[in-house]
Amino acid sequence: MIFNSSYFLLIVPCIIVSMYCQFKVKSAFAKYSKIQNSRNMTGAMAAEYVLRQNGVTGVRIEHIAGNLTDHFDPRTNVIRLSDNVYNSSSVAAVGVAAHEAGHAVQHAQNYLPNKIRTAILPVARIGSQFSWILIVLGLAFSARASYVLLYLGIILFSASTLFTIATLPVEFNASNRALKCIRENQLLFGDEYEGAKETLSAAAMTYVAAALTSVMQLLRIILIVAGNNDRRR
Repeated sequence: MIFNSSYFLLIVPCIIVSMYCQFKVKSAFAKYSKIQNSRNMTGAMAAEYVLRQNGVTGVRIEHIAGNLTDHFDPRTNVIRLSDNVYNSSSVAAVGVAAHEAGHAVQHAQNYLPNKIRTAILPVARIGSQFSWILIVLGLAFSARASYVLLYLGIILFSASTLFTIATLPVEFNASNRALKCIRENQLLFGDEYEGAKETLSAAAMTYVAAALTSVMQLLRIILIVAGNNDRRR
């Protein structure tokens, strides 16, 4: 019942789009990681510059192992930049580092969508871990308690879906902040700027694909529960 044809009609196109977006971001990053910027600015330097231009202090910039593992940790106020970003002077490195610095600026300035996203996060984590367990248990039982399990599962999964949607304005805004700083302060010139923009745009689309997939999964869960309730009447 969970894996029938309608499920695949809803989810498979989203999976294909998601895979394409992942391919695009990796392709763009690989392409512009090979192009050095004319100012010879490293990713760490770019992140520090964005912070300074926005008057943000007290944020550490650290190296972290891996590829595309870059992130800002608001709990410790640390920007962590990966192997291909921290000490790299590539166009892609500047774009990615500036983006992560954009998140740090959001945090420092109490950017409202970011606060909303952070507030949703604890429930979203619970939802992503336990919603399907509750739904499967609810479908397995015939007692009245099954309805409680089913609807609780929907509520928890809805929180997870809401989190993916709330992530969109946060990610797009961080990229816009980064690109604005890069453009206005001429950290990158001409084609270099366009390369950073292409890299960040490709990355942003992965979040759009994730949100779309989550919405389709939620719709499918609702259809499953509705169909199950009709059979029990």
